[in-house]
Amino acid sequence: MDSAQRYRLRAPSTGREIVIEAKPGVIYRDEQSGEELEVVGEVLPLAPSKSALPWAVENLRTCNCCGAMAQRDLNECPTCGRRMAPLT
Repeated sequence: MDSAQRYRLRAPSTGREIVIEAKPGVIYRDEQSGEELEVVGEVLPLAPSKSALPWAVENLRTCNCCGAMAQRDLNECPTCGRRMAPLT
């Protein structure tokens, strides 16, 4: 189970983005420009989560029981709790 929350950080002038497990009170800087990065958003799923995959189209599948979306690396549906069919 993943307990650390991941955040998307962006350099304002260049638009470069990274996704890291950021800690509060720590200032993160861009490796190339040295510019301070700003938090753009939290990466779903929110911590704590059984999945390590971010919510993106290529990482999701549909539960065969309830039809809810779930990450591909989960065996049980987080919505209904039933075991999902194997990936093909």
